[in-house]
Amino acid sequence: MKWFVLFAWLGAILFAHFRGQVRLPLGRQLLDHSIILAPVNALMVLASKVPTTPYIPVSRLPELQLLADNWETIRDEALNMAQSQEIKAPTAHNDIGFNSFFKYGWKRFYLKWYNAKHPSAEALCPKTVALLNQIPSVKAAMFAELPPGGKLNRHRDPFAGSLRYHLGLSTPNADLCYIDVDGIRQSWRDGKGFLFDETYVHEAHNKTDQNRIILFCDVERPLIWKWAARFNHWFGRVLMSAAASPNSETDQTGFINKLTHWHWVIDEKRKAFKNANRTIYKATKYGLVGLAILLFLAI
Repeated sequence: MKWFVLFAWLGAILFAHFRGQVRLPLGRQLLDHSIILAPVNALMVLASKVPTTPYIPVSRLPELQLLADNWETIRDEALNMAQSQEIKAPTAHNDIGFNSFFKYGWKRFYLKWYNAKHPSAEALCPKTVALLNQIPSVKAAMFAELPPGGKLNRHRDPFAGSLRYHLGLSTPNADLCYIDVDGIRQSWRDGKGFLFDETYVHEAHNKTDQNRIILFCDVERPLIWKWAARFNHWFGRVLMSAAASPNSETDQTGFINKLTHWHWVIDEKRKAFKNANRTIYKATKYGLVGLAILLFLAI
């Protein structure tokens, strides 16, 4: 049974690795955070009711048209948030999901995060929150800002139970401000939205001299099996809610993010170790993975 679990897990990791045209180096993929949910993600992809391509026609999720129809209302609230500097990086180490992005200039203001409460969003962006609340399939949403020169390095997001929707609000309207999903570029345009699978390798760049602000939503992936859809809904409600990060002290911080400070402390020590001696660092990293596998098989 242990060997079955181990090989099934490895198979799910390789399934994710080879399903796209653009891949992370295999060594990095085997140690990437996305491997934790690899079996769950394989189920989500295999049971998907919508195409499992890098980009999905927005028409497959017609409920999102409400957001596109009201993009100017949403834009006005986003611009107010940007002017008051509410779209920002966290002041504490309490956003593990997006922690690595902040050093490249990315900023956010949470409007919704699964079952967590964000009173700050309801107070500051009531019209946008009201629109989002009319679409039950939208599980998370935020205003996301990428300043001139900002970027997100290549990565996979860890959970395939959702799809990512981007709606341009205040963008450079230029091809040099773009996201690349599995080697296919898409640039943002004001009032235009697109839908993609964030578990493909993707990266984003703003190579213009203008700011970019979008509405960023995670939408529950439609699934063909009812039991899988119930599991996906439960997983988001219980586990994804635990990754909630606050805009302010009034907002809820999920259990996972309450531990993020210690993750940051450990990660800083890891980086120092890596910079001191990369050869020993790599040997230690792979040694620990091998030890974990041996311990699993020994239990």
